[in-house]
Amino acid sequence: MTKQRLIPSALLLLLAAAALPCGALASKPAPAQTGAAKTAAKSTAKPSTKKRTAAAAAATAAGGAAVARTVQGSTPYGERPDAMQMAADIAMRHDLPVDWVRDTIAQARFLPQVPRLMTPAAQGTAKNWGVYRSRFVEPVRIRAGTRFWQANAAALARAEKQYGVPAEIIVGIIGVETIYGQQMGNFRVIDALATLSFDFPAAHPRAQARTEYFRGELEQFLRFTHRAATDPFSLRGSYAGAMGMGQFMPSSWVKWAVDFDGDDRIDLFGSAADAIGSVANYFVAHGWKSGMPTHYPVIMQAQGADLAALLAPDILPQFTADEMAARGVQLPGSGAAHQGPLALVKLENGAQGQPLYIAGTENFYAITRYNWSSYYALSVIELGQEVAAAMGR
Repeated sequence: MTKQRLIPSALLLLLAAAALPCGALASKPAPAQTGAAKTAAKSTAKPSTKKRTAAAAAATAAGGAAVARTVQGSTPYGERPDAMQMAADIAMRHDLPVDWVRDTIAQARFLPQVPRLMTPAAQGTAKNWGVYRSRFVEPVRIRAGTRFWQANAAALARAEKQYGVPAEIIVGIIGVETIYGQQMGNFRVIDALATLSFDFPAAHPRAQARTEYFRGELEQFLRFTHRAATDPFSLRGSYAGAMGMGQFMPSSWVKWAVDFDGDDRIDLFGSAADAIGSVANYFVAHGWKSGMPTHYPVIMQAQGADLAALLAPDILPQFTADEMAARGVQLPGSGAAHQGPLALVKLENGAQGQPLYIAGTENFYAITRYNWSSYYALSVIELGQEVAAAMGR
């Protein structure tokens, strides 16, 4: 894989300043990046380590006041013995300067709204596929998606050929995640990851496992920002610490992000090509099979124990088409001849509505590796389809 190099901190600071909160709908789409802006961004492609370090220092000095204003909360982790002990452990494991790691974590701030955002919804709230879909498969994203596809047609075609992931799936992911880079998040990543590492909500049913997960992400974030000489305080992302157009977590950036535009650096914030290639590479790493459909419609006749047995594995494909048919779920047309395991996927439509059932393939399951939700996966698929239709494909 191409050597990891992050974009210079000065550019990140400018990008982050314009970012909206991840997941919040914009009342007006942000303007597309101009050719001049893209050229300016690319002119910083290969700075020396000395220049990148100087750029980080300059960005911090010039934007210090602005950064301070955007930091929420007021509890410094430098006063937390557990945080300082973890800093020492990270430094030892990755051969990082212990003073730098301790100082970085010490300057991270507790974000009180982040634990609230991580708290599961109250029990009894009925899921509703129609409502969920309408948040993502809607005119703003479809129009933005056609502009994105038109501007990046060559990169999308190359990714589809190289990785076997259809352009519409890549377009669907980036559209659902950030409206094609318009809403990449405005939380300091270091603050979000520190909050989730040391103050994950104890009421969460998987609090211990999630705490360990986010501590691993904090560790990866510190590791790669130090090695890339990037100011860790300049990076902005979601409340969970996801970054860039495709909202990669730090470990995903390290493992699966690629330099798809060939400029010898990985830039998931400003390079649409890098984001496109990285999303495609992620899917291949998580089991995407070229040429396989994502799902099929079904004719539902299953009831009782048969229906319960088919739904038990949830989104994990475990049944052949014949096995599903034997339990009362028919796959019309090409679905009946599908080779490989399938999952019966149920999407609720509120307390009174009829649920939607589909047969998900291994590629549907691969999309859920991006976000563990059948509602999310089908929204990605259908947004991509709508954009493709608007493109006349």
